[in-house]
Amino acid sequence: MTTPTRDAVRQQIQQLVRAGDTKALKAIRDQLQRKVDRRNLHERSRLYAHNPVGWVQERLRQVVWSKQREIMLSVRDNRRTAVRSCHGVGKSHTASLVASWWLDTHPPGEAFVVTSAPTFAQVRAILWRYIRRTHRRGKLAGRVNQTEWHMDDELVAFGRKPADHDESAFQGIHARYVLVILDEACGIPEQLWVAADALTTNADCRILAIGNPDNPSSYFRKVCQPGGGWHVIGISAFESPTSPARKSPRMSRRPSSAASGSRRRPPSGARTTRCTSPRCWASSARTPPTRSSAPPMWRSAVSTPSASSPPTSSCRSSSVSMSVAAGIETVIRERRGQRAGREWRAHTDRPEKIAPLVLQALKESGAATVKVDSIGVGFGVIGELRNLASQGKHSARIVGVNVGEKSSQPDKFKNLRAEIWWELARGLSERQGWDLSQMENADTTVAQMLEPLWIVDARGRIQVEPKDEIRKRLGRSPDNADALLLAFYSAGRTRVRWL
Repeated sequence: MTTPTRDAVRQQIQQLVRAGDTKALKAIRDQLQRKVDRRNLHERSRLYAHNPVGWVQERLRQVVWSKQREIMLSVRDNRRTAVRSCHGVGKSHTASLVASWWLDTHPPGEAFVVTSAPTFAQVRAILWRYIRRTHRRGKLAGRVNQTEWHMDDELVAFGRKPADHDESAFQGIHARYVLVILDEACGIPEQLWVAADALTTNADCRILAIGNPDNPSSYFRKVCQPGGGWHVIGISAFESPTSPARKSPRMSRRPSSAASGSRRRPPSGARTTRCTSPRCWASSARTPPTRSSAPPMWRSAVSTPSASSPPTSSCRSSSVSMSVAAGIETVIRERRGQRAGREWRAHTDRPEKIAPLVLQALKESGAATVKVDSIGVGFGVIGELRNLASQGKHSARIVGVNVGEKSSQPDKFKNLRAEIWWELARGLSERQGWDLSQMENADTTVAQMLEPLWIVDARGRIQVEPKDEIRKRLGRSPDNADALLLAFYSAGRTRVRWL
């Protein structure tokens, strides 16, 4: 088919104008616009497909600082790029620049961008907010809504938050140039990393993982280790152009990170200048945290048995206690005397499926007591376990613990949850009152002990951040830590001296 000449097209348009055929005129206009867009895209690909820095500087008229340049060039040259970064240096903005450059320099239909984050709210309100700004500022092709980018009525990018354990989350996307961006990567579970890797198998595909290294048990931390097949870039607060004073960051207060031996209530507004928790490392450090980054009390509790801890042989089965923390993940923790032991887990919140898991743990451990968080799903679990006991399926004592109820020290703690986290998580660790040296899944559990924030309320009582708030903030729930604390909790007796 021959291409019509310019004069022929002009004559056709004049005829349509005289006839008043607006529909045909619109079709010709759209056809010409697509032709212009393809020509412009071909020119951008020639100039910028291998020059992302130049694309940002000339297409968006923005300044690129050194670490942004390093990240962009790494995505160009490496299939996998991991960026461990401090707070407040524009991680998500940089990721939006990479995504926009990728789509603006590759043909629609051959390029696709997938983004994910620990929660859907983070997908929509963080990275895609920056993508919308970049699209608007650069007057880029297509249209962008809250989590999708369309060109010529074809979907070329989207942001999703699949189920945490769905390894097939991103299947069905077929394109030569696929870019996957994992924002706030520390909160993304391993299964979604597997799904992202399965999506980027050919040489023209890329993965960019970017986040704060605030959880030493996360898969992101493993990715950032040498020899993992990733090109790793670190950004310290001291390297950021937005940190004029280069001051040490304030540390968020946490019940398990108090290294002082003082038992006095901390004053409101108190601050600490020496930071040892992974989250403080995330604010300033040049390297990701490891288990040794935890406070000294945690290192000793995890790495060595307590001096007063009896040998395993002296811990009878009748002294075993277990707990169930049902949330995003159901976790059961074994305890023998002062020693924390095995762990059973399942991705379910249905009582009828949790109860058989508890029975399995009872059979394997010989436990005499099961302690269950009775709020929410736990209430149903208690009912299921008591029904099974009436059928002769087990003889363990079932204890429901409502962490939202009144504390045994109401003048000091807002509720029982605050008392348990403060007196057990903090107190037992300071005095090596428990032995975590042989505990299964120790890294994840200890890391979760560092996650909750705490404040002093208007009545001068200690209040620990609720689990739902932690889940909203981090995209993960401290179920492993809750299960450990329930295992060591005895009703009305949380103070360290009872051990």
